[in-house]
Amino acid sequence: MPRPDPALLNPARYPFSCAITPRFGDLDVNLHVNNVAMAGFLEDGRVRFHHASGYRSSLNDLSSMIASNAIEYLDEVHYPDAVDVHCAIETLGRTSHTVIQLVTQHGRIAVFARAVMVGVGPQGPTPLPPAFVTNATEWMLRP
Repeated sequence: MPRPDPALLNPARYPFSCAITPRFGDLDVNLHVNNVAMAGFLEDGRVRFHHASGYRSSLNDLSSMIASNAIEYLDEVHYPDAVDVHCAIETLGRTSHTVIQLVTQHGRIAVFARAVMVGVGPQGPTPLPPAFVTNATEWMLRP
């Protein structure tokens, strides 16, 4: 995948962020946060974002799964300083929405990620919950 569009690398455009502190066990042999740990930080950020945006609570008896996930590692992340995981909805579909994320450390962009989330019911993909769709505007990537 080519380097992300620079317009997507501005943390101010993302309506949500949370801090996550790396653990020593997250390091690779070069003493950088390893890629598997970073994928976990992104997952944790998405879960927190979905709680804040009301997506989680609007699912009721439905479930959600990732249909696609892409991670672009743009810079190193170092221990022990926290990272900020920024999240925004990029697009809304009928049964899915795309979440984009930035990971920054000390203001440096370290990671860009894009995940397509699909609502799932007993018979497979299901329309996004109306309550989530109604409130999604405030969680979209800002202009």
